[in-house]
Amino acid sequence: QVQLVESGGGLVQAGGSLRLSCAASGGTLNNYRMGWFRQVLGKERAFVAAISRSGASTYYADSVKGRLSISRDNAKNTVDLQMDSLKPEDTAVYYCAARTRSSVRTYFTDAAEYDYWGQGTQVTVSS
Repeated sequence: QVQLVESGGGLVQAGGSLRLSCAASGGTLNNYRMGWFRQVLGKERAFVAAISRSGASTYYADSVKGRLSISRDNAKNTVDLQMDSLKPEDTAVYYCAARTRSSVRTYFTDAAEYDYWGQGTQVTVSS
C-alpha cells in the first residue's frame, strides 16, 4: 500500500513562490509515474504536472507552463512542485498522485489513471 503525504502549502501573495513536496512510503518511488493535480471546491480535480519514473520527462498543463516545475528524488522518495509567479487563480487544494499499474506510457494526465492519492495541501494566493 503506497502512502503519499503532501506538505508545503500555505498563503502567499500574487507573484510569490511556494514549493510543495510529496513524500511516498510503502513502495519504491522509482517504479511509479507521478503527478500533481489541483481542485477548487465545486470543480473537478484538474491536471497540473506529471513526471516519468526517471524524471527525464515532464509534462504540464498549459495554464502553469513556465511557472511551475515538477521534479523528483527517487533516493529520497519525494516528488516536488516548485511554484513561481503565483496567481490568484492558482488557489486550490493540491494533490500528489502515483500511478503504480504497469504501462508503456511515460506520464498520465487523467486523474482516473492514477492509483494512489495524498490528502492534499491548500495553496492560497492573494491578490
